[in-house]
Amino acid sequence: MAKSLKDGASFNQREVIDFLVEFSSFKDRVEKKFKDVSKELDGKINEHELWVGVYLIATDYAEELASKKAKQETVQKAS
Repeated sequence: MAKSLKDGASFNQREVIDFLVEFSSFKDRVEKKFKDVSKELDGKINEHELWVGVYLIATDYAEELASKKAKQETVQKAS
């Protein structure tokens, strides 16, 4: 999702649907790849909050990596 989730941000209906689809896909990938981790979250009182936390951490990490890669490419092009 190009727009990240921020407090006070507003989203239109299409953006919300896109986010929910992306989140669901993320959850499915994590459940398949990290079965032990996903089992730890199952049945917890705050299971949804935990999944949202995992998702936000993953997207922040991915954005940080993409930013670092873009900076490296810019520096390499300048050299």
